[in-house]
Amino acid sequence: MSSEPSSVTLQSPDGATVQLSLHGGQVLSWKPVGAPEQLYLSPRSEFVLGKAIRGGVPVCFPQFAERGSLPKHGFARTLPWELVSLEQGKDDALAVMRLRDSAETRRLWPHAFELELSVRVGGRSLDIELACENTGDAPLQFTAALHTYLRVADLDAVSVEGLAGLRYFDSIKQAEALQRMDLLLTGEKGVLDLDRIYFGVKERPLLVAEDRRQVVIRQQGFEDAVIWNPGPERCAKLADMPPDGWSEMLCVEAASIGRPVELQAGESWVGRQSLALP
Repeated sequence: MSSEPSSVTLQSPDGATVQLSLHGGQVLSWKPVGAPEQLYLSPRSEFVLGKAIRGGVPVCFPQFAERGSLPKHGFARTLPWELVSLEQGKDDALAVMRLRDSAETRRLWPHAFELELSVRVGGRSLDIELACENTGDAPLQFTAALHTYLRVADLDAVSVEGLAGLRYFDSIKQAEALQRMDLLLTGEKGVLDLDRIYFGVKERPLLVAEDRRQVVIRQQGFEDAVIWNPGPERCAKLADMPPDGWSEMLCVEAASIGRPVELQAGESWVGRQSLALP
């Protein structure tokens, strides 16, 4: 049985908007002031309970990709979240969504936790904050990511700047390497079928440029970053993506993968990704 999940529109006083889905606790759309849609959402996304929505900003938790025994990217992106608050301030608007452990999650991952996703929009910036509290009496550890799908007009015209000197794991080649150039070129002029985990990014800013458009991406709390594009061959095998969808998106994800986050009973962790148009 399929049903379109509950969605919420968040609008700041200056007119910037974000659309949120309570299914997966996920940002679906971001339109800054004076700019078009900045996120990619596949037209073939299946809004089906228990399935992930392809695009926007899925929450990967408590496992990134297939690096563990849980379902790919964990379970947070396929479960219903609750809306905690929705408020408009003087210059921005804020929404908070929450996911708590349940019998369903404990069958997969035997830990008590509370996740909160806070989304703040205003002007030409978007801040997404993921917080996790260990509400149990035993330690837990997890990996996580904000799997941000940026919308692009032409992947061949896109570059990512700010990665020089970082080691990365190439998930396609299953090998580690060093990023020597400051510019990572994507598409047919650069790298197609791109799936890299850059370690130790921490708080260094990344600049995604496409012709005159620029998006500055900053993160806090997350140690790593993932750059992903399926390329034409892998994209053709994705049932929830159109065959040419790969040319219209690039994922730049704030992540903690190389060193899992460890929380003792009662401890909390916070990670944030901020996107801004200069």
